[in-house]
Order: sequence, then structure tokens, then C-alpha cells
Amino acid sequence: MKELAYLNKFFLKYKWKLLPGVIFVIVSNFFAVLPAQIIRIAFDLVNDNITVYRLFNGFDRQDVILEIFGSSLLFFGALVITIALIRGMFLFFMRQTIIVTSRRIEYDLKNEIYQQYQNLSLAFYRRNNTGDLMNRVTEDVSRVRMYIGPAIMYTINTTVLFFLIIITMFNVNAKLTIYCIAPLPLLVILIYYVNSIINKKSELIQRRLSSLSSFVQETFSGIRVIKSYVKEESINKGFASESIAYQTESMSLVRVQAFFFPIMLFMVGLSTIITIYIGGIQVIEGKITSGNIAEFIVYVNQLTFPVTSLGWVTTLVQRAAASQKRINEFLKIKPDIINDNPNTLQIKGNIEFKNVSFTYPDTGIKALINVSFKIKSGEMLAIIGRTGSGKSTIANLLMRMYDVDSGSIEIDGQNIKFINLENFRSQTGFVPQEVFLFSDTIERNIAFGLDELDEEQVKQAAKDAAVYKNIMAFDQQFKTFIGERGITLSGGQKQRVSIARAIIKSPQVLIFDDCLSAVDTKTEEEILNNLGKMMQNKSSVLIAHRVSTIKNADQIIVLDNGEIKENGTHQELLDLKGTYLELYEKQLLEEQEAN
Repeated sequence: MKELAYLNKFFLKYKWKLLPGVIFVIVSNFFAVLPAQIIRIAFDLVNDNITVYRLFNGFDRQDVILEIFGSSLLFFGALVITIALIRGMFLFFMRQTIIVTSRRIEYDLKNEIYQQYQNLSLAFYRRNNTGDLMNRVTEDVSRVRMYIGPAIMYTINTTVLFFLIIITMFNVNAKLTIYCIAPLPLLVILIYYVNSIINKKSELIQRRLSSLSSFVQETFSGIRVIKSYVKEESINKGFASESIAYQTESMSLVRVQAFFFPIMLFMVGLSTIITIYIGGIQVIEGKITSGNIAEFIVYVNQLTFPVTSLGWVTTLVQRAAASQKRINEFLKIKPDIINDNPNTLQIKGNIEFKNVSFTYPDTGIKALINVSFKIKSGEMLAIIGRTGSGKSTIANLLMRMYDVDSGSIEIDGQNIKFINLENFRSQTGFVPQEVFLFSDTIERNIAFGLDELDEEQVKQAAKDAAVYKNIMAFDQQFKTFIGERGITLSGGQKQRVSIARAIIKSPQVLIFDDCLSAVDTKTEEEILNNLGKMMQNKSSVLIAHRVSTIKNADQIIVLDNGEIKENGTHQELLDLKGTYLELYEKQLLEEQEAN
């Protein structure tokens, strides 16, 4: 229960909704005990009336006795039905309070987990699979809800019913009661032993399910590659292997439960046999009536539900504890990026990196070493370098996806760690290297950064990103629905839609992380010309592999192994006759060979 203690704050929040549910449980169980007492009276009445009926054999009064006897039985039958209906009404109220509250807590818990996911940095997502993240917010939360709702409801219900029945039985005959409940201590020992097994197996099942979910999610995301390499058969075998592992763990738990429930039913059946045997002896001795035996048999059968549900509830609690433990693992993680400043700031676009060094925490790769540069408002900084030189790292640090290890990044003279992060990002346009588009219309993808969709703004952004003509060629034009991750668009179209999404906000700072790689040189030149007009008095960072993309930048940085090797304008770097000139001549040669 240590892991489930996290949910106590939700119980306190909804205490005034749960408390009436507990009251309804108690009242409903009070009406559950009454029918047995009515059956006892009716059973004794039957015996007495049979005796009286035989005494009046041959007399006229015998028919009257028979009529009274029939009316009495009808009355008791109607009384039992009425009590059952009243109990059913309170059970309905019980479910409407406790189960409905469990749904509210499930809603709150899912939102809390999702908010935590939003707060965590990119390093967290590099370490964890998407399938596992999804499983914790869906399957794990659903199992926790089964504890919050049905498990707690049935625990309270069975506990109250158990004690009401035991107290009533002791009031009738203590000796018979002791014999009836004698098998229960053995059942308690059995439950304690089985619980530990269920707990371990439940946790293993959840881990297997997460692994299976991750495998399926990765398969669907990479379906194009799988089909291209004709690996369907291999993937099917992998899926079968994951499924068999999950099935094996699940069947292991089922076998434990299959052994558990028959044993419980055997113990309950044993109690019934003892009731009839010991009760029969006491009837012969004149200590109780035959009606008391009938009453005790009803009580023993009513105890069947608390005892059998105890095993089911135990399973729910153990599985919920295993799931909540997995949820708590993520909820306890402290975000690497802290945004403490509530004050907003109008960004001008003056950016400075001061001796910035950074190593990726999840891989240990040293990405930047003592990097320093300045960007004045209205300037375009271009960054070029070989693959793995640290170009994208500068973009990620500038967006504060990570915090620097040493040195500092200043925005308009203020350390980026101490400015309002949401406010800063709202004034920044970022086009990542790996383009991501949502499964939605082109129009809504472009307008993603706006509070309200404006068709004219969307069209203008598409024109500035040189993708307007492509969109208008589609049958549905801007209403065209694109598949997951923009699968229905070409690589160049996806990049340009992503660019339109960034520039529609008219950002003060614009960051292009090698997002023109799939665009031809003519279209690239059109986009850059449009950006030049848009970004006047605003700052922009352009990361690229092609020298032709960046030659008109105000300042160019050449990165190599995380260090700045050269810095200057296009012509200044050519005059240095260093790394930049080498890249430039190599690319010119490649273009000539291609032509």
C-alpha cells in the first residue's frame, strides 16, 4: 500500500463525494442481513402451521388455517422482495458515488501524468520509449482506477457485510457460529501467501505489456522502412515473440488464480456442511430451531461473496500497486528545465553565447566546447559544419531544451535560465531538423502556433514558405488531411509546411535547423528571400550543410567537433582559405559533377 498512498490526496479532495457512498454501503448491507431473519421466521412458521394443520385434520377450521398459512407466506415473500428492492436502490446510490468518483480521480491522475510529461526535458524522452509512456497513462491508470473504484467499494461492502453477519450469527448461537467460521483462518493464510505471488507477477505483466506496446508503436511508425526492406515476416516473428512473453506471464498469473478460487469455494462449502451437521445436532437437543439452520445457511452463503471477492479485490489492489509504482517512477522525476520567472519579456533578438560547453546527459557525448558568439537584433547567423559537429545542439540550447553545463546564454542581456521560458518560446520560431507534422489538415498544421486559425495568415505563411502552389494543387487544398507525421507529403513539402508553421507567428527569433536539405536550390533561394524581408529587425539562426544556403548571412560560424574553427562573413571565410573554403570547393565540385 506504500505506492498507493500517493492517491490519498485525491481521496481528501473528493471526501464529500466518497463519504455518502460509505453510508450507502452500510445501509444497503443492513437490508442484506434482514432477509435471513425473515426466512428463519417463515421457516419456523411453516413447521408450526404444519403441526397445527395436522391437529385440525377432519375439522372445518383446517381450510381457514391453510388460507392463513398461505397469506403469511405471501406476506413474507413480498417482504423479502421489498427489502431486496430497497437494498438495490442503495447499491445504485453506492455505485453512483464511489464509482463516479473513481472516474473523476482517473481523469485527474491522467492529467497530472500528462502535465508531468509536458514538463520533462528532451533527455527524458531519449531514455524512454513512446509505447511505455503511453502504457503508463492508459493501461496503468486504468488498473489504478480499478483500485480506487471497484476494489475500495467491494472492500468496504464486504467488510461491513462480513461483520454484520458475524455479529448477527453470534447473537443467535455462538457455538454454531464458531464452527461455521472455523475454516476462515486457513483461508487468510492462503490469501497472504498468494498475495505476494500476485504482486510480483502483476509487475512483470505490466513490464511485458509496456515492451509489447513499444514494439507495436515503433513498428507502425517505421512501416515505410519495414515494407521497403521486405521485413514483414521478421517483424511478425518479433511481435509473436513479444506476445508469447506477455502470454506466458499472464498465464502464470491465471494459474495462481485458478488454484486460488476453487480453494476458497471449497472452504465456503465446508462451512455449509458444518452448519447443517452441527445445527442438526443442536435442533435435536432443542437449543435452536430448524429455522435457525435455514438462517445460518443463508448467512454462510452470504459470506461466500465477501470471501470470494476478497481474492478478486486482493488481485485488483496488487495489480494497482504495481501500476502505481510504475506511475510514481515518472511522477517523482524532477524536471531538468525549471521555469521560475512569471514575468513576461518583449524579446528584441540580441543573443550571446558565452563560453558554452555542453555534454548530452543520456549519452555522455561532448557536443560543445567553449562556444562563444553574438547575434545582434536584425542579424542572421549561419552555422555550418560536418555531421556531429554540434550544430543542432546550439539550436536545442537556444530553445532551452537543455541547460548548459558551463558558460551562459543571454537573451537581451539576461541569462536564459532566468527569463520566462514560455514567453520566450512564444516569440521564437523553431523548425527542427526532424520535421514533425500532426495527423490533421495542412491548414491546422500551419496554424498550430496561433491561438485562433486565420485563413489569410495561413495562406500568406504558405506563400512565404514557397509551398502555396503545392497545396493548391491538392483536391482539398488547405483542407487536405495529412497522415501521421505528414506521411502523405514529400520530404520537401513537409519541410516547407514546417517552415510556414514557424513563420506564421512573426517570431522575433527564428531558428532553422537544417530544414532546407530536401528543398531544391531555386525554392531555397525563394524562401530565403522571403525570410530576408520578414526578419528585418529580427534575429535568425540558419543551420545548414550547403554553403549556398548561408552565403548571404551576416555572420557564419564553422563548427568542428563542438568547437568554433572559423567565424566571419562568406567572403572573409573564403579569404581565410581554411575549413570553410574546403567545404565550399567540395560542394561546388559535387554540383558540377551532378550537372
